[in-house]
Amino acid sequence: MKECKVKVLENAPLAAGIYRMRFSIPDGVEGLQCGKFVNISVGDGAHLLRRPIALCEYDEKSATICYQLKGEGTRAMGRAQAGDELTCVLPLGNGFHIEEGQRRVALIGGGVGVFPMVSVLHAYKGAHKDFYSYIGFRSKNAVCMENAFASQSIRSVIVTDDGSYGYQGNAVQAFLDDYANAAPDVILACGPTPMLRALKAGLDENNIAVPCYVSLEERMGCGIGACLVCTCKKLDGSRARVCKDGPVFPIGEVDLHG
Repeated sequence: MKECKVKVLENAPLAAGIYRMRFSIPDGVEGLQCGKFVNISVGDGAHLLRRPIALCEYDEKSATICYQLKGEGTRAMGRAQAGDELTCVLPLGNGFHIEEGQRRVALIGGGVGVFPMVSVLHAYKGAHKDFYSYIGFRSKNAVCMENAFASQSIRSVIVTDDGSYGYQGNAVQAFLDDYANAAPDVILACGPTPMLRALKAGLDENNIAVPCYVSLEERMGCGIGACLVCTCKKLDGSRARVCKDGPVFPIGEVDLHG
């Protein structure tokens, strides 16, 4: 983890209400991993809290994040231009890890949860993994990163809530309908809590005992585990800090009902 200044290299719309930003990484930053995130400033003095955003792609010199324009802070970030400097703490949290013996990998992403899934494809490119991807969006206008999934997956299924693109439905149901074909050794997922809750219910109802890891989406303050804004409840009764202990957890450890 390192606090540093980064320079915006690109910042442009990717889909309806979604922006893609690529920024430089200074020397000395280590530990980048799929599923980890950054805490980045929005580029103006009116919003002091940084925004936690998942890594999408990265290399030794730059990182890419994709974010949704939801409030004043992210809208300010959308106005950042190439050459602007932002403050950033990175990398944060834990990430996704695929064991050597886990050859067949199911990726399930919903909304902005698709971008951590892209980071998995990016990290394990050329690692002889068979990916089966199930990606959900609200509508055709929100669909993005389709080529990233299609080019690196044995099977890539795009669904939309309204059926305006791909199949009508949600990513979890698309995965469950295709489970026999995917026959995964491990399941990785990220999306809104209701989506993850549906995934847990679907695994239980179908007696699927495959290891499953989920990345939780929570509001955060500091991003380093000090402020306790982002705690989640675990099934053993304890609480965990999503930013520090997560955001990736085994699905059987966290209480997805709040």
